[in-house]
Amino acid sequence: MRSKPVRPPVNAAVPPTAAPGAAEAFGRFVAVGVGTTLLASGLLAVASARMDLVAANALITLATTLLATELHGRFSFRSEKGGWRVHAQSALTIAVAYLFTTGAMLVLRRAHPAPDVVLDQVVYLGASGLAGLARFLVLRVFVFGARPVVAAPLPSEVALAA
Repeated sequence: MRSKPVRPPVNAAVPPTAAPGAAEAFGRFVAVGVGTTLLASGLLAVASARMDLVAANALITLATTLLATELHGRFSFRSEKGGWRVHAQSALTIAVAYLFTTGAMLVLRRAHPAPDVVLDQVVYLGASGLAGLARFLVLRVFVFGARPVVAAPLPSEVALAA
């Protein structure tokens, strides 16, 4: 019985774009985050004048989260990964970040029932910064990180296995 030769993937001759280093990826991550946040802010200002604020915020948050995930994959991390699994994993990091920042604000209110604006913002921005850094690391390593490369068997190995 004659075995068919194993073909390398179609794009095997074209090397993938190298992933950026951590500092470059972090800069891109921040740029995408700031850009999509400003976009969401502008859209919310327009949409909330025409529809319910809660509904407008939910729709805009969903749309800009999908956009940010695509941009993070393609631009921040230069990953070829995509699809609903990546979006679900990214959404999970956002949910955890939300829980973390909310928890920080609740702890602050427990410790200081009426904090001044400066303390309130220091705690919120500090928690947001830590959550953003953690989110960057999870996205870089687990969501958009390179999959282990499995070498394709050589034609001689395939022939021996048959």
